[in-house]
Amino acid sequence: MVLYFYPKDFTLGCTAEAKTFGARRGEIEELDAEVLAISSDSVESHGRFAMECDVGFRMLSDLGGRVRKTYGAESLFGLIPGRVTFVIDKKGVVRRVFSSQTEPKRHASEAIEALRGLQG
Repeated sequence: MVLYFYPKDFTLGCTAEAKTFGARRGEIEELDAEVLAISSDSVESHGRFAMECDVGFRMLSDLGGRVRKTYGAESLFGLIPGRVTFVIDKKGVVRRVFSSQTEPKRHASEAIEALRGLQG
């Protein structure tokens, strides 16, 4: 599984990240994985955002930030929710963590690289 946390629907970086994951979803599925995205935006906002970005994967709402906190995907300087991607194997073990606020498109590439490593 590729689980990524992102700051906010409809922002420039988050839109680029979602579209990149959406465009590369086929590669991820070929590696026997799926993508899940999480932010603290509402379910309604996620619905509009997912349609606008044509992602083809589930976007989950974490209104209180409990899931984010559980994974340790903390905020940047306590203000901006972190942009963190986790690659999790079939046993539920986190195999790769990639965190970068400034390189949203790179998250998909890092995830695919990690998934390939798990296969070979």
